[in-house]
Amino acid sequence: MTIDPADLTATQALREIDAGRLSPGDLLEACIARVAIREPVLQAMAAFDAAAVRTTAPRPGVLAGLPLGVKDVLDTADLPTGYNSPIWRGHQPVADAACVAWARAAGAIVFGKTVTTEFATRTPGPTSNPHDPARTPGGSSSGSAAGVAAGYFPFAFGTQTAGSIIRPAAYCGIVGYKPTFGTIDRFGMKLMSTSLDTVGILARSVADCALLTTALTGLEVGDLEAPLNRTLRIGICRSPMWGRRAPETDDVMDRARSAAARAGAHIQDVELPADFDALEAAHATIMHGESARALGWEMTTHRDQISPVLRERLEWGLDRSFADLNSARTVVANLMQAFSALMADVDVLLTPSAPGVAPIGLDRTGEPAFNLIWTALGVPCVTIPCGTGPAGMPLGIQIVGTHGYDDRCLQASAWLARALSR
Repeated sequence: MTIDPADLTATQALREIDAGRLSPGDLLEACIARVAIREPVLQAMAAFDAAAVRTTAPRPGVLAGLPLGVKDVLDTADLPTGYNSPIWRGHQPVADAACVAWARAAGAIVFGKTVTTEFATRTPGPTSNPHDPARTPGGSSSGSAAGVAAGYFPFAFGTQTAGSIIRPAAYCGIVGYKPTFGTIDRFGMKLMSTSLDTVGILARSVADCALLTTALTGLEVGDLEAPLNRTLRIGICRSPMWGRRAPETDDVMDRARSAAARAGAHIQDVELPADFDALEAAHATIMHGESARALGWEMTTHRDQISPVLRERLEWGLDRSFADLNSARTVVANLMQAFSALMADVDVLLTPSAPGVAPIGLDRTGEPAFNLIWTALGVPCVTIPCGTGPAGMPLGIQIVGTHGYDDRCLQASAWLARALSR
C-alpha cells in the first residue's frame, strides 16, 4: 500500500481488508503508532491502553475490526468514563452505552476514550488542533475530532447539544454528522439536555458516517458513490446568525455554491422568517435549564468542584422557571413545524459550519452560533471540508436536511463532497 493505513477512511480500510491487502491487526498497529507520534502534543485521549487494544478480539460484523474513538461522556465497561470532571475522576461504568455496545457487536474495536469539555458543555480539556497546536480543535467533541483528523481512528462518536459535532469537525478538516434527534440511542450517555443532546459521528468521509450509522440503526442510505437520479434542490441559507461570520465564511459559501451549480444542482436562496430569530434564546433556556436539573447530584453535593464558568451557566439555568422552560419548548415545537413547511421546495440547505477557521487559544472551543438553531430543530446536519482559510486552516460547509430524512441529507452531502473535489 502507498498510503499509511492510519490515514484510510473506514470504507477504504474495509475494501483493503476484504481484498486481503490489509489485516485488521496491521490497521490497529498503524493507529497505535500514530498515537505514539502525535499524542504528546495533541492530547486527544482521555483513556488509552495500547496493550489492551492489541488484545481485543473483534466480533465478526460489518465493521470488521475498525478502530473507533468514543467520546468520554459515553459509558464504556472496560474504560473509565470521567466526563472531564474532577467529580467523576476514575469512575468505571459496569456497562457500555447502547451505541458503544452495538458498535462492538458489529465488529468495531473501541480504541479509547476521547477528551470532552466538562460535561460536554463548558471548560475545555487539553486537546489542540491537529493542523495548528496553538488553536482549538473545537468542542465539546474535541478529542474525537482531533483524533480522526490525526489518524488515531477512522471514525469516532461525538455528541451535540449546540455545535459540538459540526463545529469541531469543520475546525479539524473532517466530516461531522449530527443525525435527526434520537436516531442513535442515548442510553448510557451522561445526559445533560434531554431535549437537545444527540449522539453523532466524526469521520473522514460521508460514507464512513453512513457505514457506522447503518450498523447501529439499520438506516438505509444507498450507494453514496452512485450518481443521484434526480436534480438536487439546494437552498442557500445564511441563517439569523449571519452577522457573526468571519470574512472567510463568505468565501466558503461562494465556493460551495459555485461547485454545486457547476455540478448541476438547482440553487435558490432561502431566508428563514423572522420568527426563527427566537430560536437562540429558546435554545439557551432549554440547554441550561435542563442541564442544571440533570446535574442535580453534582449541584447539590459537589457544586464547588464544578468549574466557575459552568456553575454560572447552571445557576442561570436553575433560575429559569417551569413556565420559562415550557415556553421555550413551545417556541421550538412550533418552529419545527414551520421549518418542515419551509423545506418543501428544497432537498437541503447550505449554511456555514462555523463562523470561520478555528480560533487561536485552547481556553475556548469556538462559537456555536451557526449550529445551535439546527440542533434545537432536531434536524440532520453534515459538515464536509470546503477548502482552507487564513493560515491554511480548514473550513467546512454545513448541509442541513429535513427532520427524519437523514438518507437524503447524507446523499446530498456525499454528492457535494464530490462536486467540491473536482
